[in-house]
Amino acid sequence: MNASLQSWLRWTPRALAIAFALFLSLFALDVFNEHLGIVQTITALFIHLTPVWLILGALAIAWRWEAAGGILFLALAGWYAVMSANHPISWFLVIGTPAMLIGALFLLSAWFRGRRRLSTAGTN
Repeated sequence: MNASLQSWLRWTPRALAIAFALFLSLFALDVFNEHLGIVQTITALFIHLTPVWLILGALAIAWRWEAAGGILFLALAGWYAVMSANHPISWFLVIGTPAMLIGALFLLSAWFRGRRRLSTAGTN
């Protein structure tokens, strides 16, 4: 695999995960329309940002261990599929599909990285 594809495969899932976390954090902004007190607003904001914390945690793990992070992103997508089963499919498509794509890209990156290590180890 050429260096540009390796670089793309390494950085794309990381960038997508950051963009996904930013996208999900936009949904937390609705707490400011509820006209709550400061403590209740901060509490509601923290609760609304829970999915973002999960995504950032999975990203932190994936940054070091791509395969484990890929599995975590796929698990988060599966968890969301179960949680959104009573809602329109568009809910899953908007939130679950990006998590599945990111997980698949992390796993693909880990797989190619492992293949590259095996091929370079065989030449020594």
